[in-house]
Amino acid sequence: MADRLSRDFFSRPTLTVAQELLGKIMIFGTSAGIITETEAYIGQDDPACHAARGKTPRNAVMFGPAGFSYVYFIYGMYHCLNFVTEEEGFPGAVLIRGLMLIEPSPLHLNGPGKLCRHLGITRDHNALDLTEHGTFYVKESPICPPYEATPRIGINKGQEKLWRFVIKNQAFEI
Repeated sequence: MADRLSRDFFSRPTLTVAQELLGKIMIFGTSAGIITETEAYIGQDDPACHAARGKTPRNAVMFGPAGFSYVYFIYGMYHCLNFVTEEEGFPGAVLIRGLMLIEPSPLHLNGPGKLCRHLGITRDHNALDLTEHGTFYVKESPICPPYEATPRIGINKGQEKLWRFVIKNQAFEI
């Protein structure tokens, strides 16, 4: 599929990928949606990154090749979807915080837990190669939306970093 994002897209600095994912279209099964909000988590020097304490069985996918899904479970009730970034060996990931569904019907999924719950994304979808998977991937779109950078939310450490990116006006059409 020519418009699918390649490994090279994800194998770049996490902040760049987090910003450039905005407006891209995520495909998951029969659902498709425009990515409207992301957050960056970068390496072992980022206290909010799951890799801050080193490699574990939970975060091992973050240390692998870029372009894979990283799905984890928090608070005993929510799954969160991330896309692995950076070069292999350096842990980075972009949390997908918001999605404007366009298929099967319009719906704004604001919040990573709500997004995963609605789409049915679970730990079973961890470590999938988004550059090759048949029904779970990200593709280009004609949208280049204006966005703002804000502090990350829902974390206790690293809140001063403006690594959350949100499309300013989410009332757009494709």
